[in-house]
Amino acid sequence: MTNILFICHGNICRSPMAESVFAYLLKQNGVQDIKCASAAAHTDEIGNPPHYGTREKLRRENIPLIPHRARLLTRADGDKFDLLIGMDEYNVRDIKRIVGEKNAHKVHLLLEFAGASRPIADPWYTGDFDATFQDVILGCTALLENLLQKNR
Repeated sequence: MTNILFICHGNICRSPMAESVFAYLLKQNGVQDIKCASAAAHTDEIGNPPHYGTREKLRRENIPLIPHRARLLTRADGDKFDLLIGMDEYNVRDIKRIVGEKNAHKVHLLLEFAGASRPIADPWYTGDFDATFQDVILGCTALLENLLQKNR
């Protein structure tokens, strides 16, 4: 079993979008040995549901939203999860600080798997949930392909 944790600043926009998209891709491809979840690198939104823009974009794309309330990344998550996926370089820095040096090798940017080193823009600031969704789809699809190739 491979466990993946998607992390963004507040866990209400990008990371729950990535969790929902990735879970949808897993189901579409009949993959049962990979699980995913999401968390926040900061306490700003703890306990809140996904942002309206995330909910609406997923609805328009016919991708079910994973039931979710924002939760904070913990040091223990570093041991529990096989991959810790951040959306931007600030997330990556915060994730490494929280999980510690022992698990820092598990931390990646989502778009790394698609061969890009750029961040996924935070729609909380940009208001552009369409652009964020396109990057999330790109990253999640590439991540799944990468994992499936490793398991062959």
